[in-house]
Amino acid sequence: MATSYDPTSHLLLTPEDRDAPARMMRFRELGLGDRPVAEFDAFARRLAELTGAPFAVVNLVGEDHQYFAGLYATGSEQAVELGPNEPAGGMDRMMDRDHGYCPHVVVRKKALVLEDVCDYPRFAGNPVVDELGIRSYLGAPLLDPSGIALGTVCVVDQEPRPWGRQGLETIKAMAAELAATIQRGIAVPH
Repeated sequence: MATSYDPTSHLLLTPEDRDAPARMMRFRELGLGDRPVAEFDAFARRLAELTGAPFAVVNLVGEDHQYFAGLYATGSEQAVELGPNEPAGGMDRMMDRDHGYCPHVVVRKKALVLEDVCDYPRFAGNPVVDELGIRSYLGAPLLDPSGIALGTVCVVDQEPRPWGRQGLETIKAMAAELAATIQRGIAVPH
């Protein structure tokens, strides 16, 4: 019996995350989890202001979900006052692991620039395109000294955005800054 080849069958798969168990252990060591961190919300606000993006996130990627420990949505008064799963500007703090682009950044441990997600067949069919109207993404990994990517810092827009080299440099610098802050234990309450 012949099998047919579907060239698009692999395009939407979220990459295998071999570091997930070690990341979860590192979260426990750092006191991170599925709860908002006021300093991360403030960081997300600053990131949105620097990039001019309407949404910014500090995203901790778990084994089966993502948690926006820092979240800013333009128009939301103060994301830091939200409960653990309350929406900020229409965005919930929790998302399935197979939604969005951050899991790709975490597994690859490299920044990702999608000026228009519809230009990339691998990413255009992601549920966030239809469910949230996401059209552009800019994200970089939060690299721990252990070599694990804890999550990402990212910005998204519902319109295509020419992030360019400056956007890439900004997101990478901001991710490195927050990773260093987490390592020093300044931003994370214990």
